[in-house]
Amino acid sequence: MVLYRIMLEDSSAAVTAHDGAAETAFVELARLKKDRGALILAHTYQLPEIQAAADLVGDSLELSRAAARTDARVIVFCGVRFMAETAKILAPDRTVLLPAEDAGCPMADSITAENLRDFKSRYPGRPVVTYINSTAEVKAESDWCCTSANALRVIEAVDSPEILCVPDRNLARWCQRNTTKKLVWWDGFCLVHVRIDPEDARAAKAKYPDALLLAHPECEPEVLDLADHVLSTSQMLAFAARSPARRFLIATEAEVVGKLRRDHPDREFYTVGPAQHCVNMKKTRLADVLRALETGKPAVTLDLDLMARARRPIDRMLALG
Repeated sequence: MVLYRIMLEDSSAAVTAHDGAAETAFVELARLKKDRGALILAHTYQLPEIQAAADLVGDSLELSRAAARTDARVIVFCGVRFMAETAKILAPDRTVLLPAEDAGCPMADSITAENLRDFKSRYPGRPVVTYINSTAEVKAESDWCCTSANALRVIEAVDSPEILCVPDRNLARWCQRNTTKKLVWWDGFCLVHVRIDPEDARAAKAKYPDALLLAHPECEPEVLDLADHVLSTSQMLAFAARSPARRFLIATEAEVVGKLRRDHPDREFYTVGPAQHCVNMKKTRLADVLRALETGKPAVTLDLDLMARARRPIDRMLALG
């Protein structure tokens, strides 16, 4: 399978497969997907083999919208737990499978529902905007959800001069730079993005002075200060597609660089410093997806009342378009 082979060769992650075995796996995957009436969603940070298998590859917002509108009986979510939970919240009558059951998110786990209730009690009357990178329980205690692509738009839409932002401090700090509202944030962060060092960014810009530096808002403020553009994953992909620039420095999870290289082989894309990989995003393998479709496990289960409460802030976000 040529596409699969090219994607494997391009990935800087440790992925190996025999072409014949891979082709057999993809044939079996197509059969199972048809039999189960399944839709496979994959985050852009997933391994190339998973991206090749997916019906849709995207960021949190794109995948959330797909989960909300699909008529598929089964959603196979190749990502981390909070993403699969979001899909279940938006499609409660569908079976949602998380092939890598232990794929968590340290940022999402940095705050619990009890933590958030305590946070709100210290700032009474302030609405809560919660990053979609959060558990269902935390979403249920929130007023709005947002993604890195629409966080500022959500904040401007909230009818309050002061807002609590959880769990990512860097996304909140970036929004604070771009709004007159007062933001108070939780001290959570993404382990991948905080490892991108500003000194590496300076060195990369010195080595490639003609390159544009695109940085994810989960990066530390010192990296964002050096960026030419601060963009979500989907925004980076769209920007590169329309930009006349020939060389780019990409400050986010390294799989995005691989995708950009595949999409635009005539241009140059580099990580900022050593390639940074999300360990949890790399837990899903093609065999896991096949097993999930064969067995219908592991399925995401959530309390109905919890899903109803968690859906309200997500629907508010999605209603913005």
